[in-house]
Amino acid sequence: MPGVQHVVDFRFLAQPTDVNFGGKVHGGMVMKWIDQAGYACAVGWSGAYCVTASVSGIQFVKPILIGDLVSVTARLIHTGTSSMHLAVDVTAHDLRSGEERLATSCVMVFVALDRPDGKPTPVPSWEPRDDHERRLQQRAKHLMELSREMEQLVEQRSQASP
Repeated sequence: MPGVQHVVDFRFLAQPTDVNFGGKVHGGMVMKWIDQAGYACAVGWSGAYCVTASVSGIQFVKPILIGDLVSVTARLIHTGTSSMHLAVDVTAHDLRSGEERLATSCVMVFVALDRPDGKPTPVPSWEPRDDHERRLQQRAKHLMELSREMEQLVEQRSQASP
């Protein structure tokens, strides 16, 4: 049901097929998990087919190792007309020691599309319910401003090129 599910949490064990030669999970595999959790959250909120528009500020903080319990949490932090901004955190939990660590975080933007035409379609509006969610929404708005500034710089440079 659209407009209800604003958080998705995937949990699974890091497998030997997920790691590189150094024994740590590939960054590309982590990005795949992030995209999957983000997609599930965006579709759960919008009730529509969604596509990834951007991934901002991805930070690989700590490695994920074979056997770690991985949690990928995607949380809606801002909505536009057809866009949804999500904060995504990936944590790794060493089941033997009990240590839990933030492995990766980023902000994603998804756009909801109608199926017949593939055109952007409206999404339910989301409002923060507490101070933590208000801070996350401010973070999304700040990233939107930075993104606009980057687009303007790229446009200026492309016009200045011969």
